Amino acid sequence: QVQLVESGGGLVQAGGSLRLSCAASGSIFSVNAMGWYRQAPGKQRDLVAGITSGGSTNYADSVKGRFTISRDNAKNTVYLQMNSLKPEDTAVYYCNAKVPTIPGSLYNYWGQGTQVTVSS
Repeated sequence: QVQLVESGGGLVQAGGSLRLSCAASGSIFSVNAMGWYRQAPGKQRDLVAGITSGGSTNYADSVKGRFTISRDNAKNTVYLQMNSLKPEDTAVYYCNAKVPTIPGSLYNYWGQGTQVTVSS
């Protein structure tokens, strides 16, 4: 079992910045990769940024150059630094951890979500 607790969401004006944090606990040694997803009202949940246990990162095209994902292994925490925020970034942001189960299969753990609202 892996528990994920997010923090750092809020209301910000367009052009502003926020930093989200995700603290992991439990069987964290089994985590393969972590990431941030977001879901706006009426839309599907989409990947924003991901980071592997080796530190490789990937980003959605819409956030490249504006968002940065990082991890502090000593604190078992993943961060999402969001700069130059736009109203279209408004969504609930979810932390995700992927844990291998049977070979070739991953189980997804999710945090409770944190609201990010960007006003124009």
